[in-house]
Amino acid sequence: MVLEVFLLVLGFALVIKGADWFVEAASAIARKYHISDLAIGLTVVAFGTSAPELAVSLFAAIQGHQEIVFGNMIGSNNFNLFIILGITGLIIPLTVQSSTVWKEIPVSLLGAALLLFMANDFWGKVNPTLSRWDGAFLLVGFGAFMFYVYKQLNAEPQEPDITAKKRSTAWIWFFGIIGLLMLVGGGKIVVDKATAIAHRFDVSEALIGLTIVAAGTSLPELATSVMAAIKKKADIAVGNIIGSNIFNIFLILGISSVIKPIGYNPALNTDIFILMGGSALLFIFMFSGKKRKLDRLEAAILLLIFIGYSIFLVVREVGSLT
Repeated sequence: MVLEVFLLVLGFALVIKGADWFVEAASAIARKYHISDLAIGLTVVAFGTSAPELAVSLFAAIQGHQEIVFGNMIGSNNFNLFIILGITGLIIPLTVQSSTVWKEIPVSLLGAALLLFMANDFWGKVNPTLSRWDGAFLLVGFGAFMFYVYKQLNAEPQEPDITAKKRSTAWIWFFGIIGLLMLVGGGKIVVDKATAIAHRFDVSEALIGLTIVAAGTSLPELATSVMAAIKKKADIAVGNIIGSNIFNIFLILGISSVIKPIGYNPALNTDIFILMGGSALLFIFMFSGKKRKLDRLEAAILLLIFIGYSIFLVVREVGSLT
C-alpha cells in the first residue's frame, strides 16, 4: 500500500513537472518566432495547465477506466471553480479587467450543459456513452473557441525574448520532448495506481477520479492562479481557471472519446449539475451590478460549497456500498 501511494505521488510529480517543461519549451519556441505574450497565455499556458488532465484521461480511456475519465474531468473542473478560485479570491479580491472573460464564463457553462446532454445520449438510452461523434462535435466546438481567441488577439507581437534567443532550438526541443515523455509516463502511473488504491479500499473509480486524481491534476492551475493572485493579476487568475475548464471539456473529453467511446454513469449527473450551478454562480458574483469582482466573501462561499460537496461525495459513496 505504501509503495502504491508513493508511486501515485511520483506519477503526479512526473505529470506536473513534465507539463512545466513542455510549456517552457513551447513558450521558448513561440518567443523565438515573435509570438505575443497574450497569444502564449491563451494557448500554450492554457493547454499546459490542462496537460495533466489530458495525459491521465487518455490513458484511463484507452485502458477502459471510464469512471476515472469522467471523474477526473468533472472533479477537476469543480476543484478549479470552487477551491482554486476560492483560495485566490481570499488572497485578493479578483477584479476582472479583461473584456473577454465575460464571454468565456458562459462558454464554460455551455460546455458543462453540452456534456450533460451528450453523455446521457440526450436521455434516450439505458447505457449512455460519449461516442466518437460526440467527441468530434466537442472538438469542433473547441476549434470554434480557439478561432474566437485568435480573433481577440489585438495585441502587437512582442520583441524577441533574449533568453530564448540564447537557447538553441535543439535544447528547447530536447526539454519539450522530455517533458512530453514525463507527461505520458506519469499519466499511466497515476491511472494504474489510482485504480489499484480504489480496488484496495473497495471504493468506486468515480470517487477516486472526482477527488484524488482531480485534485492532483489541478495542481498546475492552483499554482498558476495563486501566483497570479499574489502578483495582483486577476485576469490571469480567473482566465486560467475558466480557460482550463473549457479545455477539459471540449478538447480533452473530445480527444478521449474520439480515440475510444466512453461509457457514462448517470450517477455523475449530480456532479455536472453542481459544476453548472457553480459556473452560473460565478457569473452572478462577477457581474452583478458593475463591479466585475469576486470579493473575499464570495470566494469563501465557493469554498464552503465545495466542503459541502465533499461531504456529499462521501455520503453518496457510503450509501452505494451499503
